[in-house]
Amino acid sequence: MKRVLIRLRLSRAKHPSLRGHSKWSRRIAGQIPFFAYPEAEYFSTDGAPQSIVIKRQQAFAKLKKQIQQTSPKTLAQSASLENSISDVRFTSNYRIPFPFRNQLSKEFKLGSIVEETQGSRIKDLDGNWRYDLSGSYGVNVFGYDFYKECMAEGTNMVGDLGPVLGAYHPVIAENVEMIKQVSGLDEVSFHMSGTEAVMQAVRLARYHTGKTHLVRLCGAYHGWWDGVQPGIGNNRKTQDVYTLTDLSDNTLGILDSRDDIACVLINPLQAFHPNSDSASDVSLIASDRAANFDKQTYTQWLEKIRAVCTKRNIVLIFDEVFTGFRLSYRGAQGFFGVQADLVTYGKTLGGGYPVGVVAGTHKLMKRYKDNKPVDVSFARGTFNSHPYVMGAMNAFLRRVNSPEIQAIYQSSEKVWNDRVNLLNQGLKAAKLPVKIVNMHSILSVIYTRPSRYNWMFQFYLRQSGLELSWTGTGRFIMNLSYTDEEFSAVIDCIVNAAQQMEKDGWWWQSASLTNKAIKQQFLTDMLSVKFPILAPFLSNPLSKSSANLTATSAQLNSSEELTSAPETPIHKAG
Repeated sequence: MKRVLIRLRLSRAKHPSLRGHSKWSRRIAGQIPFFAYPEAEYFSTDGAPQSIVIKRQQAFAKLKKQIQQTSPKTLAQSASLENSISDVRFTSNYRIPFPFRNQLSKEFKLGSIVEETQGSRIKDLDGNWRYDLSGSYGVNVFGYDFYKECMAEGTNMVGDLGPVLGAYHPVIAENVEMIKQVSGLDEVSFHMSGTEAVMQAVRLARYHTGKTHLVRLCGAYHGWWDGVQPGIGNNRKTQDVYTLTDLSDNTLGILDSRDDIACVLINPLQAFHPNSDSASDVSLIASDRAANFDKQTYTQWLEKIRAVCTKRNIVLIFDEVFTGFRLSYRGAQGFFGVQADLVTYGKTLGGGYPVGVVAGTHKLMKRYKDNKPVDVSFARGTFNSHPYVMGAMNAFLRRVNSPEIQAIYQSSEKVWNDRVNLLNQGLKAAKLPVKIVNMHSILSVIYTRPSRYNWMFQFYLRQSGLELSWTGTGRFIMNLSYTDEEFSAVIDCIVNAAQQMEKDGWWWQSASLTNKAIKQQFLTDMLSVKFPILAPFLSNPLSKSSANLTATSAQLNSSEELTSAPETPIHKAG
């Protein structure tokens, strides 16, 4: 009975969604069948009338032709890599919800091949300059020129040494002192990626506490290591991770009552979308994406976690791989005013090079025990503290400590809040079903009208002059060097793209087209493939007659066809 009560309490602390139940999420993911909407239904899955379907077909063909004309070299180079680089093949297939991807022309799927940057802009092989909203996955905090200068300065600093490993270049001493100042901690170790830094921090927490389990908050990302990714994407069963609800007293109760928790791992970016995964257009099935940043609420939450961790001898780890040096000079620790026991850094701290860093107290960073000489916590790595990384890091750390960058930090939160407000004013004035939400300089697109085609917006944005990552409109990662004039140009690009998408019929509206109906139709389509015998009995809230669909699809002439694939009904892969 005691074990049952303990288990019940743990269950109450988990988020009710599948994200909060890692084992079930993996089981269910393995049962979801692939299905694809054929050409005849591709533009009418929301029940749109024939006039809207024709408008979408023509817009799709026009956009495809524009991409072909403006980016032929880039498309050709990207296509040549797709079957040779697994990342390219993966991202090409995961830009939009999977039922739509088979009929999506390759011009839309392929990634960027770029050759030059200037400040906040990036140029592809065809000479097209775009404003960068991808942020190089969070590396680009201060504009590309800043990092090119850090890399060049660092090379000059250590170039005489070359790639000597094992021995240190003397610049490492200054780097360590500056990182200690930023982190507020005693000791530092160097690694080659943020994922590797998180692995080391978790290993040290378990080593020094003698406890087994890690707590992560629902939806949080901490790199691709299976030890912190217990759900979808990791096929190994993970038995030593608790995924608990963000912003929940039940979670605090678990931390305060269990004796097996070694550490709590916090990604401060989760404050932008508590209990949700990072937004991506691949999951943009309806218009129910949500993000809501409340700084005061999340600060109070982190303070409560800090207090219970101190009380229960649980190591509090801040995963600042993304937020470090972005939210403030001291990252999330400075932004929220909460001190962690261990902090991981990465991305931007390398000054343009790959890097991972762990900072912690002397006690937690020690890798051996004086009275148990064989009981060690081992962590090494061939390229740790590479001289060129240390040189660029030194240039980065000295620059961010300059009066100019410190002045940017002082005003950056207000600057980006004001800019997003200005952008939303433009969208509202144009009566567009889109709004932007932000946490500091990280932005996300929210769709305010039910639609099955929001994922098309990323392609309009790209054609209007904006560079996005493969996750599309889920996250715009801005850099702090953007001027008001540059961001005004970005506003124009977003508004113009949204106006064109509205004009082309993708946000068509009807009384029956609700988010609930969209998700119900998606479930019906999926279950009809998984269990064909049930198909006649399932609800089809957005269905249209097959005769109308066939007639509609015939409006596309041979020069405007979606792909060379023959028209087929919804089908399983293979």
